[in-house]
Amino acid sequence: MWLACLLAGLLAACGAEPVAETGLKPHEASLQLRDATVRANLIPTGNLSEAMARQYGIERGEGTVLLLVSVRRPADGGQVSLPARVSATATDLHGTQQTIELRELEAGGFLDHAGTFQARPRDTLTFAVEVRREGEPPATLRFNHDF
Repeated sequence: MWLACLLAGLLAACGAEPVAETGLKPHEASLQLRDATVRANLIPTGNLSEAMARQYGIERGEGTVLLLVSVRRPADGGQVSLPARVSATATDLHGTQQTIELRELEAGGFLDHAGTFQARPRDTLTFAVEVRREGEPPATLRFNHDF
């Protein structure tokens, strides 16, 4: 939830369009691991300001959605990013799968994994976000989202 609040604040500070005007809403899912939390956020790229999109190398567009994944653990009253290899796919109800190419993105002292994909209105997508950390078994966060 904290990441969604942070993103909402960033979007507002950057002059992004309100979510209600785009018709698409941000979505957050999370998975608690032994010592860490994996969070996945879906954000319509139309909600990002041009400056923010340019800063992070994200192309804004109708039907383009940003998947932002963080792997963090509590530390000294805050949180710290954990190194991980993250991969993701989105599958529609017809079984068509698209791989979401993720890249590491540094923002605000945190390391996240970000990638964009296409979604159409009325799509229902099932996401599989696989996280591999050294010395830990792989973990998969699965969730659905209706667009």
